[in-house]
Amino acid sequence: MIVDAIIPALDEEACIGGVVRSLGGEGLRSVIVVDNGSRDRTAAEAQAAGARVVSEPRRGYGSACLAGIAALPQDGDVILFLDADGSDDVSAITRLLAPILEGRADLVVGSRTASASAVLTASQRAGNALAAAWLRRRFGIDATDLGPFRAIRREALASLGMTDRTYGWTVEMQARAARAGLRTVEVPVAGRRRRAGRSKISGTLRGAAGAGAKILFTILRVRAGG
Repeated sequence: MIVDAIIPALDEEACIGGVVRSLGGEGLRSVIVVDNGSRDRTAAEAQAAGARVVSEPRRGYGSACLAGIAALPQDGDVILFLDADGSDDVSAITRLLAPILEGRADLVVGSRTASASAVLTASQRAGNALAAAWLRRRFGIDATDLGPFRAIRREALASLGMTDRTYGWTVEMQARAARAGLRTVEVPVAGRRRRAGRSKISGTLRGAAGAGAKILFTILRVRAGG
């Protein structure tokens, strides 16, 4: 199984090198870091650590993910997504990939529920719980988290027609996968506090509120067929 990793990154020079190097023993074919308009040395640090760097100046988590997908070779089997800030526990990659490797899942989401109180802000926990509840109610899936640490079969991802370019990317994937009848599995993962700096979303009240509104809007849009 050929697995490629995509790491969207914005001003993460303090963390990105360590994240890329930590993936060296995980059996990945390639690691693509998408520099989403950084004003620091994120791109240089990622490249020095061994990643392939792709530039996507149009801001937005979804924009960065879409750029990373477009840059991948065509023969991959699975795409792994993780954050650039060191908050994802890469030792869980084997467990994250196992349901796909065993033919039990098309999409696997790393659920931080067990460690949420330690690594997520109060607004993040509340927003996550509300969005997960909406996913359960609107799509009938057993969701507990919208965590960015996830793996998906490449063919499955291509079939979803992903369009969101900002905060709604992760929930759009889960909602579209449910609507398409794909097999989604959650795997418990241990979240960590980011290694340095402040989150671009949860680090401000405005960012957290904007992300929450976009996530709920995305669920409704996909449920309506959009």
